[in-house]
Amino acid sequence: MNIGEAAKSSGISAKMIRYYESIGLIGPAVRTDSGYRVYSDHDLHTLRFVRRARDLGFSVEQMNELLALWNDRSRASADVKRIALEHVRELERKAEALCDMAATLKHLARNCHGDDRPDCPILEGLERSH
Repeated sequence: MNIGEAAKSSGISAKMIRYYESIGLIGPAVRTDSGYRVYSDHDLHTLRFVRRARDLGFSVEQMNELLALWNDRSRASADVKRIALEHVRELERKAEALCDMAATLKHLARNCHGDDRPDCPILEGLERSH
């Protein structure tokens, strides 16, 4: 299948497929005599793996580690679990930071009259540093 078909089937744009190939996340595609990329079922399976990992928020570095473990049949599942749990902790820290930001903005918005006056607690809050 060509890159457009692989993109459609995997849910990863052709541009991102080329990027992932250029950084070595996925192996280079086989090319026809005229230079077009050709993707096998295995390539498509790998692209879908990458798409799912990306959807779960894994970084390129983490995806690279996961792909290496996925391809290593002698891997220890503990290594995979370690990466997943590190990522969960990272996601939880980000979620906590987002909740803190939302709470701050809600507080500032509650204190803003939202009228024609120039005084604005939201802008004053953004002006302050912690």
